[in-house]
Amino acid sequence: MVLKRLFRKRRQDDRQTGEEGFSLTEIMVAVFIMGLLATVVLINVLPARDTAMVSKAKTDIRAFEAALEQYRLDMLDYPSTEQGLEALIEPPTNSERAERYRQGGYLTRSALPKDPWGNEYQYQYPGEHARVDIYSLGADGRPGGEELNADVGNWEE
Repeated sequence: MVLKRLFRKRRQDDRQTGEEGFSLTEIMVAVFIMGLLATVVLINVLPARDTAMVSKAKTDIRAFEAALEQYRLDMLDYPSTEQGLEALIEPPTNSERAERYRQGGYLTRSALPKDPWGNEYQYQYPGEHARVDIYSLGADGRPGGEELNADVGNWEE
């Protein structure tokens, strides 16, 4: 009972002095500060995300190169452009060396991912830039491009 009277008295005192809530100015300052913090985070995080996507594509391409080299050692040649990277997970049906194909393949299906932008990795043998070309078409999914839209391939360092 005493506690109820205390809270009721406190609320009445707050109403009389005008200290019941936040003022519009205080709310505006808080929103402005949150906006500044969000801007700083976005400026620092988004470029790191783009860099991470390019790095992931390069790492995937190196893994494909290693698997293709194992394929070449077993099968005595690289898969054709038509066979593509699928030849690393399923044995070729039209090869006279099919018995040499490694049991279980050279990659698992889950290790044959799409590029970080959701597109298929491209494969070409013989390559234009290297013995075999393995590449991603970048963020735009089209050949060429600059910056984030640039192709990422095994011929780059």
